[in-house]
Amino acid sequence: MNEILEYLKKSNFWEKNQEIPTGLTRTTYLERIKPFINNGLIKVIMGQRRVGKSYLLRQIMKELIAQGVNPKNIFYLNKEIVDFEMVKTHTDLAKLVELYKKTEQVKGKVFLFIDEVQEIDQWERAINSFSQDYRDAYEVYISGSNSTMLSSELSTYLSGRYVPFEVQSFSFDEFTQFFDVPKTKEQFVRYLELGGLPELYHLQKDTEIQTHYIHALVNTILFQDVVQKYAVKNAVLLEQLFQFIAGNIGSLFSTEKIVRYLNSNHTPTNNETLGKYLTYLEQTYLIHAVDRFDIRGKAVFTNTKKYYLNDLALRSQGLQQADSNIGHILENAIFLHYKAQGYTVRVGELRNKEVDFVLEKGKERIYVQVAYILDSTETIEREFGNLEAIRDQYKKIVISLDDISLGNRNGIEHIRAWEL
Repeated sequence: MNEILEYLKKSNFWEKNQEIPTGLTRTTYLERIKPFINNGLIKVIMGQRRVGKSYLLRQIMKELIAQGVNPKNIFYLNKEIVDFEMVKTHTDLAKLVELYKKTEQVKGKVFLFIDEVQEIDQWERAINSFSQDYRDAYEVYISGSNSTMLSSELSTYLSGRYVPFEVQSFSFDEFTQFFDVPKTKEQFVRYLELGGLPELYHLQKDTEIQTHYIHALVNTILFQDVVQKYAVKNAVLLEQLFQFIAGNIGSLFSTEKIVRYLNSNHTPTNNETLGKYLTYLEQTYLIHAVDRFDIRGKAVFTNTKKYYLNDLALRSQGLQQADSNIGHILENAIFLHYKAQGYTVRVGELRNKEVDFVLEKGKERIYVQVAYILDSTETIEREFGNLEAIRDQYKKIVISLDDISLGNRNGIEHIRAWEL
Protein backbone atom coordinates (compact mmCIF):
# COMPACT_ATOMS: atom_id res chain seq x y z
CA MET A 1 0.00 0.00 0.00
CA ASN A 2 2.86 2.43 0.74
CA GLU A 3 4.15 1.89 -2.79
CA ILE A 4 0.73 2.78 -4.22
CA LEU A 5 0.70 5.92 -2.09
CA GLU A 6 3.92 7.05 -3.79
CA TYR A 7 2.24 6.57 -7.18
CA LEU A 8 -0.74 8.58 -5.94
CA LYS A 9 1.51 11.54 -5.14
CA LYS A 10 2.45 11.74 -8.83
CA SER A 11 -1.17 11.99 -10.02
CA ASN A 12 -2.57 14.24 -7.29
CA PHE A 13 -2.15 17.95 -6.54
CA TRP A 14 -0.64 17.38 -3.09
CA GLU A 15 2.81 18.79 -3.81
CA LYS A 16 3.24 22.55 -3.97
CA ASN A 17 3.19 23.93 -7.54
CA GLN A 18 2.69 20.41 -8.93
CA GLU A 19 1.60 20.63 -12.56
CA ILE A 20 -0.92 18.01 -13.69
CA PRO A 21 -2.41 18.27 -17.21
CA THR A 22 -6.08 19.19 -17.33
CA GLY A 23 -6.50 19.65 -21.09
CA LEU A 24 -9.03 21.88 -22.82
CA THR A 25 -11.53 23.23 -20.31
CA ARG A 26 -14.88 21.47 -20.80
CA THR A 27 -16.92 24.55 -19.93
CA THR A 28 -20.32 23.04 -20.78
CA TYR A 29 -19.86 20.14 -18.36
CA LEU A 30 -18.16 22.18 -15.63
CA GLU A 31 -21.07 24.63 -15.58
CA ARG A 32 -23.51 21.72 -15.16
CA ILE A 33 -21.48 20.22 -12.33
CA LYS A 34 -20.61 23.39 -10.36
CA PRO A 35 -24.06 23.80 -8.74
CA PHE A 36 -23.62 20.34 -7.15
CA ILE A 37 -20.20 21.01 -5.66
CA ASN A 38 -20.20 20.98 -1.84
CA ASN A 39 -23.36 18.95 -1.42
CA GLY A 40 -23.84 15.37 -0.30
CA LEU A 41 -24.82 13.91 -3.65
CA ILE A 42 -22.38 11.56 -5.36
CA LYS A 43 -21.35 13.00 -8.72
CA VAL A 44 -21.28 10.31 -11.42
CA ILE A 45 -19.40 11.13 -14.63
CA MET A 46 -20.40 8.68 -17.36
CA GLY A 47 -19.30 8.18 -20.95
CA GLN A 48 -17.37 6.13 -23.45
CA ARG A 49 -13.72 5.45 -22.80
CA ARG A 50 -11.32 8.15 -24.06
CA VAL A 51 -13.86 10.98 -24.33
CA GLY A 52 -12.06 13.01 -21.66
CA LYS A 53 -13.66 11.99 -18.35
CA SER A 54 -10.29 11.92 -16.54
CA TYR A 55 -9.42 15.41 -17.73
CA LEU A 56 -12.84 16.65 -16.61
CA LEU A 57 -12.31 15.18 -13.13
CA ARG A 58 -8.98 16.98 -12.86
CA GLN A 59 -10.65 20.20 -14.00
CA ILE A 60 -13.17 19.81 -11.16
CA MET A 61 -10.24 19.34 -8.76
CA LYS A 62 -8.65 22.58 -9.97
CA GLU A 63 -11.99 24.32 -9.50
CA LEU A 64 -12.11 23.07 -5.90
CA ILE A 65 -8.59 24.34 -5.27
CA ALA A 66 -9.55 27.70 -6.81
CA GLN A 67 -12.44 27.81 -4.32
CA GLY A 68 -9.97 27.39 -1.44
CA VAL A 69 -9.94 23.63 -0.84
CA ASN A 70 -6.58 22.35 0.44
CA PRO A 71 -5.07 20.20 -2.36
CA LYS A 72 -4.19 17.54 0.21
CA ASN A 73 -7.90 17.09 0.90
CA ILE A 74 -8.42 15.92 -2.69
CA PHE A 75 -7.81 12.20 -3.36
CA TYR A 76 -7.66 11.04 -7.00
CA LEU A 77 -7.31 7.42 -8.11
CA ASN A 78 -7.37 6.46 -11.81
CA LYS A 79 -7.97 2.72 -12.18
CA GLU A 80 -6.88 2.78 -15.81
CA ILE A 81 -3.28 3.37 -14.70
CA VAL A 82 -1.33 0.15 -14.30
CA ASP A 83 0.34 1.44 -11.10
CA PHE A 84 -2.96 0.93 -9.29
CA GLU A 85 -3.71 -2.65 -10.36
CA MET A 86 -3.26 -3.77 -6.76
CA VAL A 87 -6.41 -1.85 -5.79
CA LYS A 88 -8.73 -4.66 -6.77
CA THR A 89 -11.61 -4.60 -4.27
CA HIS A 90 -13.72 -2.18 -2.26
CA THR A 91 -11.75 -3.08 0.88
CA ASP A 92 -8.46 -2.27 -0.89
CA LEU A 93 -9.87 1.15 -1.75
CA ALA A 94 -11.08 1.79 1.80
CA LYS A 95 -7.68 0.84 3.24
CA LEU A 96 -5.86 3.06 0.74
CA VAL A 97 -8.01 6.07 1.61
CA GLU A 98 -7.36 5.55 5.33
CA LEU A 99 -3.60 5.24 4.69
CA TYR A 100 -3.66 8.44 2.61
CA LYS A 101 -5.48 10.37 5.34
CA LYS A 102 -3.06 9.16 7.99
CA THR A 103 0.14 9.67 5.98
CA GLU A 104 -0.81 13.08 4.61
CA GLN A 105 -2.35 14.12 7.96
CA VAL A 106 -5.56 15.17 6.28
CA LYS A 107 -7.97 17.20 8.38
CA GLY A 108 -11.55 18.01 7.49
CA LYS A 109 -13.64 17.07 4.47
CA VAL A 110 -12.08 14.75 1.88
CA PHE A 111 -12.99 15.02 -1.80
CA LEU A 112 -12.73 11.54 -3.34
CA PHE A 113 -12.29 11.16 -7.12
CA ILE A 114 -12.33 7.55 -8.36
CA ASP A 115 -11.80 7.24 -12.12
CA GLU A 116 -13.17 4.18 -13.97
CA VAL A 117 -14.59 2.94 -10.69
CA GLN A 118 -16.15 -0.15 -12.30
CA GLU A 119 -12.65 -1.70 -12.39
CA ILE A 120 -12.86 -2.16 -8.59
CA ASP A 121 -14.73 -5.24 -7.43
CA GLN A 122 -17.85 -4.31 -5.41
CA TRP A 123 -16.93 -0.64 -5.76
CA GLU A 124 -20.49 0.37 -4.94
CA ARG A 125 -20.10 -0.86 -1.36
CA ALA A 126 -17.12 1.41 -0.77
CA ILE A 127 -18.77 4.41 -2.43
CA ASN A 128 -21.92 3.89 -0.39
CA SER A 129 -19.85 3.65 2.79
CA PHE A 130 -17.98 6.88 2.06
CA SER A 131 -21.16 8.78 1.22
CA GLN A 132 -22.87 7.59 4.43
CA ASP A 133 -19.90 7.96 6.79
CA TYR A 134 -21.00 10.39 9.51
CA ARG A 135 -17.70 10.12 11.40
CA ASP A 136 -15.70 11.66 8.55
CA ALA A 137 -16.93 13.97 5.83
CA TYR A 138 -16.51 12.85 2.22
CA GLU A 139 -17.67 14.28 -1.07
CA VAL A 140 -17.50 11.65 -3.80
CA TYR A 141 -16.95 11.94 -7.56
CA ILE A 142 -16.75 8.79 -9.66
CA SER A 143 -16.45 8.07 -13.36
CA GLY A 144 -17.41 5.00 -15.35
CA SER A 145 -17.70 3.69 -18.89
CA ASN A 146 -20.85 1.59 -18.59
CA SER A 147 -24.38 2.94 -18.22
CA THR A 148 -25.49 -0.10 -16.19
CA MET A 149 -23.89 1.64 -13.23
CA LEU A 150 -26.88 3.97 -13.21
CA SER A 151 -29.55 1.36 -13.77
CA SER A 152 -28.43 -1.34 -11.39
CA GLU A 153 -25.51 -1.10 -8.96
CA LEU A 154 -25.83 2.57 -8.10
CA SER A 155 -29.60 2.61 -7.84
CA THR A 156 -29.55 -0.42 -5.53
CA TYR A 157 -26.99 0.96 -3.10
CA LEU A 158 -27.48 4.70 -3.34
CA SER A 159 -31.24 5.01 -3.93
CA GLY A 160 -31.28 8.46 -5.46
CA ARG A 161 -28.33 9.97 -3.59
CA TYR A 162 -26.38 10.62 -6.78
CA VAL A 163 -26.52 12.91 -9.80
CA PRO A 164 -25.35 11.65 -13.23
CA PHE A 165 -23.55 13.59 -15.94
CA GLU A 166 -23.02 12.02 -19.36
CA VAL A 167 -19.88 13.24 -21.13
CA GLN A 168 -19.28 13.02 -24.86
CA SER A 169 -16.20 13.58 -26.97
CA PHE A 170 -15.32 17.06 -28.25
CA SER A 171 -18.04 19.10 -29.90
CA PHE A 172 -17.31 21.24 -32.96
CA ASP A 173 -17.01 24.25 -30.62
CA GLU A 174 -14.34 22.44 -28.61
CA PHE A 175 -12.65 21.25 -31.82
CA THR A 176 -12.22 24.86 -32.98
CA GLN A 177 -10.96 25.90 -29.53
CA PHE A 178 -8.41 23.08 -29.47
CA PHE A 179 -6.98 23.89 -32.90
CA ASP A 180 -7.58 27.65 -32.54
CA VAL A 181 -9.39 27.84 -35.88
CA PRO A 182 -12.52 29.75 -36.99
CA LYS A 183 -15.95 28.11 -37.27
CA THR A 184 -16.08 27.65 -41.02
CA LYS A 185 -17.53 25.04 -43.35
CA GLU A 186 -14.01 23.83 -44.14
CA GLN A 187 -13.24 23.23 -40.47
CA PHE A 188 -16.61 21.58 -39.88
CA VAL A 189 -15.96 19.09 -42.70
CA ARG A 190 -12.57 18.41 -41.12
CA TYR A 191 -14.35 17.77 -37.82
CA LEU A 192 -16.74 15.32 -39.53
CA GLU A 193 -13.73 13.42 -40.86
CA LEU A 194 -11.67 13.41 -37.66
CA GLY A 195 -14.33 13.11 -34.98
CA GLY A 196 -14.06 14.37 -31.42
CA LEU A 197 -11.79 11.95 -29.52
CA PRO A 198 -9.32 14.29 -27.75
CA GLU A 199 -6.26 12.02 -27.93
CA LEU A 200 -6.81 11.55 -31.66
CA TYR A 201 -6.07 15.24 -32.24
CA HIS A 202 -2.44 14.69 -31.29
CA LEU A 203 -2.20 11.99 -33.99
CA GLN A 204 -3.90 13.90 -36.79
CA LYS A 205 -0.90 13.94 -39.15
CA ASP A 206 -0.56 10.17 -39.28
CA THR A 207 -3.57 8.31 -40.66
CA GLU A 208 -2.11 4.87 -39.95
CA ILE A 209 -1.53 5.67 -36.27
CA GLN A 210 -5.03 7.17 -36.04
CA THR A 211 -6.57 3.99 -37.43
CA HIS A 212 -4.52 1.86 -35.03
CA TYR A 213 -5.59 4.03 -32.09
CA ILE A 214 -9.30 3.73 -32.95
CA HIS A 215 -9.02 -0.01 -33.55
CA ALA A 216 -7.28 -0.48 -30.18
CA LEU A 217 -9.94 1.61 -28.42
CA VAL A 218 -12.82 -0.35 -29.94
CA ASN A 219 -11.13 -3.64 -29.10
CA THR A 220 -10.66 -2.55 -25.48
CA ILE A 221 -14.32 -1.67 -25.17
CA LEU A 222 -15.59 -4.77 -26.97
CA PHE A 223 -13.39 -7.32 -25.24
CA GLN A 224 -12.78 -5.77 -21.83
CA ASP A 225 -16.07 -3.97 -21.20
CA VAL A 226 -18.41 -6.37 -23.00
CA VAL A 227 -16.95 -9.84 -23.58
CA GLN A 228 -15.36 -10.14 -20.13
CA LYS A 229 -18.09 -8.34 -18.18
CA TYR A 230 -21.00 -10.22 -19.73
CA ALA A 231 -19.23 -13.50 -20.56
CA VAL A 232 -20.12 -13.08 -24.23
CA LYS A 233 -19.71 -16.39 -26.07
CA ASN A 234 -19.47 -15.10 -29.63
CA ALA A 235 -16.94 -12.25 -29.73
CA VAL A 236 -16.73 -12.48 -33.53
CA LEU A 237 -20.46 -11.81 -33.85
CA LEU A 238 -20.18 -8.86 -31.45
CA GLU A 239 -17.39 -7.33 -33.52
CA GLN A 240 -19.25 -7.89 -36.81
CA LEU A 241 -22.40 -6.35 -35.34
CA PHE A 242 -20.50 -3.20 -34.37
CA GLN A 243 -18.90 -3.03 -37.81
CA PHE A 244 -22.35 -3.30 -39.39
CA ILE A 245 -23.68 -0.42 -37.27
CA ALA A 246 -20.56 1.67 -37.99
CA GLY A 247 -21.07 1.12 -41.70
CA ASN A 248 -24.79 1.95 -41.69
CA ILE A 249 -25.24 4.92 -39.39
CA GLY A 250 -28.55 6.72 -39.59
CA SER A 251 -30.36 3.83 -41.27
CA LEU A 252 -33.62 2.44 -39.92
CA PHE A 253 -33.34 -1.19 -38.79
CA SER A 254 -35.22 -3.80 -36.86
CA THR A 255 -33.37 -6.52 -35.00
CA GLU A 256 -34.85 -9.02 -37.45
CA LYS A 257 -33.41 -7.15 -40.42
CA ILE A 258 -29.91 -7.14 -38.94
CA VAL A 259 -30.21 -10.86 -38.16
CA ARG A 260 -31.17 -11.57 -41.77
CA TYR A 261 -28.22 -9.53 -43.03
CA LEU A 262 -25.71 -11.31 -40.78
CA ASN A 263 -27.16 -14.75 -41.56
CA SER A 264 -26.91 -14.03 -45.28
CA ASN A 265 -23.23 -13.21 -44.74
CA HIS A 266 -22.58 -16.58 -43.06
CA THR A 267 -22.76 -15.23 -39.50
CA PRO A 268 -25.46 -17.29 -37.78
CA THR A 269 -27.38 -15.56 -34.98
CA ASN A 270 -30.91 -14.97 -33.71
CA ASN A 271 -33.08 -12.13 -32.43
CA GLU A 272 -32.48 -12.83 -28.74
CA THR A 273 -28.69 -12.95 -29.00
CA LEU A 274 -28.48 -9.94 -31.28
CA GLY A 275 -30.81 -7.93 -29.04
CA LYS A 276 -28.54 -8.56 -26.05
CA TYR A 277 -25.41 -7.64 -28.02
CA LEU A 278 -26.98 -4.39 -29.22
CA THR A 279 -27.80 -3.54 -25.59
CA TYR A 280 -24.20 -4.21 -24.56
CA LEU A 281 -22.92 -1.85 -27.28
CA GLU A 282 -25.30 0.85 -26.05
CA GLN A 283 -24.32 0.35 -22.41
CA THR A 284 -20.66 0.99 -23.24
CA TYR A 285 -21.65 4.14 -25.18
CA LEU A 286 -20.23 2.92 -28.49
CA ILE A 287 -23.61 3.36 -30.17
CA HIS A 288 -26.92 5.08 -29.51
CA ALA A 289 -30.28 3.64 -30.50
CA VAL A 290 -33.01 6.14 -31.43
CA ASP A 291 -36.68 5.13 -31.30
CA ARG A 292 -39.40 6.27 -33.71
CA PHE A 293 -42.04 8.74 -32.53
CA ASP A 294 -45.51 9.14 -34.03
CA ILE A 295 -45.91 12.93 -34.04
CA ARG A 296 -49.68 12.78 -34.46
CA GLY A 297 -50.45 9.89 -32.12
CA LYS A 298 -47.68 10.67 -29.60
CA ALA A 299 -46.70 6.98 -29.50
CA VAL A 300 -43.12 5.70 -29.30
CA PHE A 301 -42.25 2.66 -31.44
CA THR A 302 -39.31 0.50 -30.43
CA ASN A 303 -39.50 -2.29 -33.01
CA THR A 304 -37.33 -0.40 -35.51
CA LYS A 305 -34.62 2.09 -34.63
CA LYS A 306 -31.87 4.24 -36.07
CA TYR A 307 -28.35 3.76 -34.76
CA TYR A 308 -25.69 6.43 -34.39
CA LEU A 309 -22.06 6.23 -33.33
CA ASN A 310 -20.85 7.92 -30.17
CA ASP A 311 -18.03 9.49 -32.18
CA LEU A 312 -17.58 9.85 -35.94
CA ALA A 313 -14.01 8.53 -35.72
CA LEU A 314 -15.51 5.10 -35.02
CA ARG A 315 -16.74 4.94 -38.62
CA SER A 316 -13.31 3.58 -39.59
CA GLN A 317 -14.34 0.28 -37.97
CA GLY A 318 -17.11 -0.26 -40.52
CA LEU A 319 -15.47 0.83 -43.75
CA GLN A 320 -15.68 -2.58 -45.40
CA GLN A 321 -19.41 -2.00 -45.93
CA ALA A 322 -19.59 1.69 -45.06
CA ASP A 323 -22.24 3.97 -46.41
CA SER A 324 -20.16 6.98 -47.43
CA ASN A 325 -23.32 9.12 -47.63
CA ILE A 326 -22.18 12.40 -46.08
CA GLY A 327 -25.81 13.15 -45.31
CA HIS A 328 -25.83 10.28 -42.81
CA ILE A 329 -22.49 11.39 -41.37
CA LEU A 330 -23.86 14.90 -40.92
CA GLU A 331 -27.00 13.45 -39.35
CA ASN A 332 -24.84 11.58 -36.82
CA ALA A 333 -22.99 14.79 -35.94
CA ILE A 334 -26.25 16.70 -35.44
CA PHE A 335 -27.61 13.89 -33.27
CA LEU A 336 -24.51 14.10 -31.04
CA HIS A 337 -24.80 17.88 -30.85
CA TYR A 338 -28.36 17.79 -29.50
CA LYS A 339 -27.71 14.83 -27.22
CA ALA A 340 -24.86 16.78 -25.63
CA GLN A 341 -27.32 19.63 -25.05
CA GLY A 342 -29.47 17.30 -22.94
CA TYR A 343 -32.30 16.65 -25.41
CA THR A 344 -34.18 13.38 -25.70
CA VAL A 345 -33.84 12.55 -29.40
CA ARG A 346 -36.28 10.46 -31.47
CA VAL A 347 -37.00 9.89 -35.15
CA GLY A 348 -40.33 11.47 -36.11
CA GLU A 349 -43.08 10.03 -38.31
CA LEU A 350 -46.16 11.82 -39.63
CA ARG A 351 -48.45 10.22 -42.24
CA ASN A 352 -45.61 8.23 -43.85
CA LYS A 353 -43.30 11.26 -43.82
CA GLU A 354 -40.08 11.05 -41.83
CA VAL A 355 -38.73 13.85 -39.66
CA ASP A 356 -35.09 13.21 -38.86
CA PHE A 357 -35.24 14.30 -35.22
CA VAL A 358 -37.88 15.18 -32.67
CA LEU A 359 -36.06 16.85 -29.77
CA GLU A 360 -37.58 17.21 -26.32
CA LYS A 361 -36.28 18.80 -23.13
CA GLY A 362 -38.78 19.67 -20.45
CA LYS A 363 -41.67 21.45 -22.20
CA GLU A 364 -39.51 22.35 -25.20
CA ARG A 365 -39.82 20.52 -28.51
CA ILE A 366 -37.89 21.07 -31.76
CA TYR A 367 -38.33 19.34 -35.11
CA VAL A 368 -35.16 18.96 -37.19
CA GLN A 369 -34.48 17.91 -40.77
CA VAL A 370 -30.88 17.25 -41.84
CA ALA A 371 -29.77 17.40 -45.48
CA TYR A 372 -26.34 17.40 -47.09
CA ILE A 373 -27.11 20.03 -49.72
CA LEU A 374 -30.40 21.69 -50.69
CA ASP A 375 -29.38 21.60 -54.35
CA SER A 376 -32.72 21.24 -56.09
CA THR A 377 -36.32 22.37 -55.85
CA GLU A 378 -37.32 18.76 -55.18
CA THR A 379 -34.92 18.48 -52.23
CA ILE A 380 -36.01 21.81 -50.77
CA GLU A 381 -39.67 20.85 -51.07
CA ARG A 382 -39.05 17.49 -49.41
CA GLU A 383 -37.01 18.76 -46.45
CA PHE A 384 -39.15 21.82 -45.73
CA GLY A 385 -42.37 20.06 -46.74
CA ASN A 386 -41.99 17.33 -44.13
CA LEU A 387 -41.81 20.00 -41.44
CA GLU A 388 -44.59 22.12 -42.94
CA ALA A 389 -46.90 19.11 -42.61
CA ILE A 390 -46.58 19.39 -38.81
CA ARG A 391 -49.37 21.69 -37.67
CA ASP A 392 -48.27 22.53 -34.14
CA GLN A 393 -46.34 25.65 -33.13
CA TYR A 394 -43.09 24.11 -31.98
CA LYS A 395 -39.79 25.28 -33.47
CA LYS A 396 -38.78 23.72 -36.82
CA ILE A 397 -35.26 23.70 -38.33
CA VAL A 398 -33.57 22.47 -41.50
CA ILE A 399 -29.80 21.96 -41.16
CA SER A 400 -27.46 21.49 -44.13
CA LEU A 401 -23.96 22.14 -45.50
CA ASP A 402 -25.08 24.73 -48.04
CA ASP A 403 -22.79 27.72 -48.54
CA ILE A 404 -25.76 30.10 -48.53
CA SER A 405 -28.57 30.10 -45.98
CA LEU A 406 -32.11 30.04 -47.31
CA GLY A 407 -33.24 32.00 -44.28
CA ASN A 408 -36.76 31.46 -43.05
CA ARG A 409 -39.52 29.75 -45.03
CA ASN A 410 -43.03 29.58 -43.60
CA GLY A 411 -41.63 29.81 -40.07
CA ILE A 412 -39.01 27.11 -40.68
CA GLU A 413 -35.42 28.23 -40.10
CA HIS A 414 -32.55 27.08 -42.30
CA ILE A 415 -29.23 26.78 -40.42
CA ARG A 416 -25.82 25.97 -41.85
CA ALA A 417 -24.38 23.13 -39.77
CA TRP A 418 -21.17 24.85 -38.67
CA GLU A 419 -23.21 27.77 -37.31
CA LEU A 420 -25.46 25.58 -35.16
